Amino acid sequence: MFKKLFGKKKQNDEEINDDLNLEESLEEFSEQNQELESAFEVNEDDLITDEVIEEELLEHNEEVIEEFAEEIIEEIVEVKVDEPVELHESSVEMPAEKPKKSYFARLKEGLLKTQKNFTDKIDNLINNYGKIDDELLEEIEEILIMADVGMSTTMDIIEKLRDALTERKITDSKDVKPVLKDVLVEMMTHEEPHLRVENPPSIVFVIGVNGAGKTTSIGKITNLLKQEGKSVLLGAADTFRAAAIDQLKVWGTRNNVEVIAQSEGSDPAAVVYDAVHAAKSRQTEVLIIDTAGRLHNKKNLMKELEKIFKVVEREYSAAEKEVLLVLDGTTGQNAIQQAKLFKEVTPISGIVLTKLDGTAKGGVVLAVNHELGIPVKLIGVGEGIDDLQKFDPRAFAEALLGE
Repeated sequence: MFKKLFGKKKQNDEEINDDLNLEESLEEFSEQNQELESAFEVNEDDLITDEVIEEELLEHNEEVIEEFAEEIIEEIVEVKVDEPVELHESSVEMPAEKPKKSYFARLKEGLLKTQKNFTDKIDNLINNYGKIDDELLEEIEEILIMADVGMSTTMDIIEKLRDALTERKITDSKDVKPVLKDVLVEMMTHEEPHLRVENPPSIVFVIGVNGAGKTTSIGKITNLLKQEGKSVLLGAADTFRAAAIDQLKVWGTRNNVEVIAQSEGSDPAAVVYDAVHAAKSRQTEVLIIDTAGRLHNKKNLMKELEKIFKVVEREYSAAEKEVLLVLDGTTGQNAIQQAKLFKEVTPISGIVLTKLDGTAKGGVVLAVNHELGIPVKLIGVGEGIDDLQKFDPRAFAEALLGE
């Protein structure tokens, strides 16, 4: 009985111990579980989103690219040469420099449209004729008129050509072109073909209607004179046209030349006064004055120019004066009419004929020389700064009719 009771008690004790062990195990498990939960607990601020991953990848890629670029640059820049390398002319191929075109080449290229309209027709004509007769001369006359030489100038050319052919006793049509060339050269030659800038100080007034290329021509003339070693100063006396002053300043910057200017709408004579005194104090060889180009009211233009000329005569009488009229070659006979109007209000001493490369009517050069009696001193045969050239009658005739 005792054994039975003792055995039962022992069993109960064991069960109690087992229960205690179980509770301890549960408590231990709970604590471990809490530790695990706290270990895996994530703060929202620490969450790794797709955006964060993308930013980190971009930063990483940038670092890799920078490191790679640095390595490449180091490999390119770091050149190790153990022994000096001798370079021979045959071992190095240098790019060939483009040869600068000659005056005649640029002139011929600029007159290409006129040449096709004039030269080709003359060549076809004289090759299809045998003896020289009135019909041949009439055909030449028509070609001259089509090249915008003008009726009056054309009639004079044909008359001189006829006399020259008779005097030289030429009867074959193939010998006509050299004679025609001589006639044209004679008609375009003047006693004073060059700019009046050889005996400084000089003042060059530039006039012309808006759109003819007046201010652009001033920039190119400045470049031409600087290439000859002359000192140049610009005066912005075209205060009437919007942006004319700014345009002249741009050309001044390109040529590294100072521009004397006031505000838009200022008195042109006041600008000229400032420019003259600046030229005198700096001992500048050539002062170029940009003047207003309006022709719609000749009376106002004449008064303005008269006032400017008076200022110059009073303040700088020792300076040699040149008055250049800029004409647009593409306007043909209209350019002649403009010149006649300007000639009424100012003493023009030379013509600048622009944009001849853009027209097939380069014969207007002949008309300007003949009808106005004013020498063409400069011609524009392109848009480049070097494409405004001194006019050479012989070179022009050669380019027009062929060598």
